[in-house]
Amino acid sequence: MAQLNPLLGDLEGNAQRIVEAAAEAAAAGAHVLLTPELSLCGYPPEDLLFRPAFLDACMQALDRLAQRLGQWPQLRVVVGHPSPPVSPLAQRTRSISTWRCFNSASVLGEGRVLGRYEKRELPNYQVFDERRYFQSGREAGFGPLVFEAGGRRFGVLICEDAWFDEPAASARDAGAQALLVLNASPFHLGKIAEREARMGERARAVGLPLCYAHLSGGQDEVVFDGGSFAVDAFGQVQARAPLFEESLMRVELTADGAVRGELHPVASLEAQAWQALVCGVRDYVGKNGFPGVLLGLSGGVDSALVLAVAVDALGAQRVRTVMMPSPYTAEMSWTDAQDMADRLGVRHQEIAIAPMFDRFREALAPDFAGLAEDATEENLQARIRGTLLMALSNKTGWIVLTTGNKSEMATGYCTLYGDMAGGFAVIKDVAKTLVYRLAAWRNAQGPAPVIPERILTRPPSAELRPDQTDQDSLPPYEVLDAILERYMENDEPIESLLAAGFQAADVERVTRLIKINEYKRRQAPIGIRITHRAFGRDWRYPITSRFRA
Repeated sequence: MAQLNPLLGDLEGNAQRIVEAAAEAAAAGAHVLLTPELSLCGYPPEDLLFRPAFLDACMQALDRLAQRLGQWPQLRVVVGHPSPPVSPLAQRTRSISTWRCFNSASVLGEGRVLGRYEKRELPNYQVFDERRYFQSGREAGFGPLVFEAGGRRFGVLICEDAWFDEPAASARDAGAQALLVLNASPFHLGKIAEREARMGERARAVGLPLCYAHLSGGQDEVVFDGGSFAVDAFGQVQARAPLFEESLMRVELTADGAVRGELHPVASLEAQAWQALVCGVRDYVGKNGFPGVLLGLSGGVDSALVLAVAVDALGAQRVRTVMMPSPYTAEMSWTDAQDMADRLGVRHQEIAIAPMFDRFREALAPDFAGLAEDATEENLQARIRGTLLMALSNKTGWIVLTTGNKSEMATGYCTLYGDMAGGFAVIKDVAKTLVYRLAAWRNAQGPAPVIPERILTRPPSAELRPDQTDQDSLPPYEVLDAILERYMENDEPIESLLAAGFQAADVERVTRLIKINEYKRRQAPIGIRITHRAFGRDWRYPITSRFRA
């Protein structure tokens, strides 16, 4: 099983990865090499699938790949790729209104395509939007695919197919003795255990062993965790690849139906979240060709966490931090920011914004005469900082990482064109309470803590006015995040939150803030998804709406 990290659209580069895996598999005496879903082009291709030129290029790349794999005639390689629609109208007009292709898997061997399977179950929930792009193989009249290799008959399924009864049962009824499942299943906390449990149920239901090859790596906001695995006919996991890295895992299916292979452990949820964030930063920065990253380091816990993730992902030499103190910045913030930069060995500088802030206020004084200071002056400070960071980004080519967390994104406790300015939002899907858990987890991993203890124990503050704390504007984060999880992530109604014992004032405040700040979130940079419901692809609410419940 080749656990690959493809670069979306890099057809030749992805094909080369498959060839290299095939060479290693053939040298080890393997009969079958299983690759992940859409391994040839990368996942998800999104609206590239509406471009006939893209599908033509994929099919041409598949033919070239089949020829290259012919040098190992005993090896069968299962490759995921998109296929053009079979509708004569779609082929003739190549119109977006008729153009829905197939999510396919081809068995390559002896220099040619020996068989092809079209995905039958098309997910259309969470980040998935497959019915926008694909036809179901079942609806198009295609049946199961079973092929023989090494004296055993294998049935092919693609991802969602294995979550339902019919595709696996059809493969078994067609003579399969084992199931091979190609997958591109985006990570979220809890998904690994759920995935293994469901595949165990599927194996038991059909009485066959099952091999699950999974993508690894980041693609825009989604992350794939790897962890490819194999279960025996009793549904027990007998082999598992490492998480969040490319690997080639050998699995032996014996004549008596046993499954043998290396069994890597599953890390804690905090470790999984950390690995997902590191993977997401590394691949977004690397696959898009940015030389490095920079971020505003405030002396607070959010920017501290983002800095630690960035250094783990890219190395200190590719990370730069900027402290931009205002008249309200506490001395401890200066000290702690410098301390953390020193601990991680990153380039750190300070740019005082007080003179710029004064000039803005002077310029606006005639219009602000007689009006009390409010969030306007707070936002000015944030926007000065955002302007400075973006200027440094434009000059150097390094991308700005924003440091806002999910609790802030939910409630709008952030400034458009200020602390929201940047190219990639690392902890956009990390609630504030989880921010603290991850910071404590990371400090426990090394020989010495990387985040100064005072950052973790002081009251959180935006430091945009004297003696400010977050709880001046928000409920305690334990309360806020609990409401956020139930209302936003799990779609519980307000009545359910009140029945659960939350204070009516807190529920009203948080749910109202979630609603009225949709316009901000629409303008926020994309960020790494680590929960089953993130702001972005998972969350598509109207800005203009009167509904509240």
